[in-house]
Amino acid sequence: METLAEVLVRRGGWASLSELMQVTSRHALGAALERGEVQRITQGIYAVPGLPADQAAAIAYDGVLSHTSAAAAMGLPLLVRPEKPHVTVPPKRRPRPGPPAILHWADTDADDRRHRITSLQRTVVDCARILPFAEALAVADAALATGHLSRDELLAAAAALRGPGCPNARRTAAAATRLSGSFLESMLRALLIEEGIDGFEPQVLVSSGRFRARVDLGHREARLALEADGFEFHGSRRDFAADCQRYDELVAAGWLVLRLTYEQVIGDPAWVVATVRAALAQRLSG
Repeated sequence: METLAEVLVRRGGWASLSELMQVTSRHALGAALERGEVQRITQGIYAVPGLPADQAAAIAYDGVLSHTSAAAAMGLPLLVRPEKPHVTVPPKRRPRPGPPAILHWADTDADDRRHRITSLQRTVVDCARILPFAEALAVADAALATGHLSRDELLAAAAALRGPGCPNARRTAAAATRLSGSFLESMLRALLIEEGIDGFEPQVLVSSGRFRARVDLGHREARLALEADGFEFHGSRRDFAADCQRYDELVAAGWLVLRLTYEQVIGDPAWVVATVRAALAQRLSG
């Protein structure tokens, strides 16, 4: 005979009280709860122990994981992970008891409800509704880079939005690109856009003779390259030497390279903007 834990696993990790009563008794359920073999996630809903908090919240509220919680589950980059799960429930659903969560009331499609998580497209536009522009752009860029969402699909989804957050979502969709190489690069590009610094393109190819290299953000006219340098360890002296050679070759090809760190882009954006403006003015004045 199956244990209650085995029944729950077979049902996807959770079940309602009425479903469990078809295969066991209240006494057996109570004993399983005392032994820690089963956990109660809300009134009338039971699950296997250790169910992730996000999944438990979506089940408890009979909704779908959404917004930044869905983004985190999909591996999309976030500056700050949500402290509580974001869960979207039907518009007319009355609040019910459950674990800590941030609830959103909106329609979801059948696929979202079946998988208990919003689609990639829906997740991106939902994030763009609630996140600052730079963070929303990093999510959108990463989603486009997966190849599972096209820019046209994202633009159409943003155009169809109604309600709070629409302007930011449409601005994000218009600026998003699949070419961004990293979260920090997206954040840096967003900073330039917000400050009205034009002319920088993502992943610009620089070539000189036999030398070829891509820079994170390149201004072709000024020959100014911005490199978003995350904290990375060079695995060997050879890697370090190759990195130095790449930057020397860029300089020899007539490009000025600014290497901007996470701490500078995120922690001191005013300095970054001032430095880029000064370098750009210098390069364009000659």
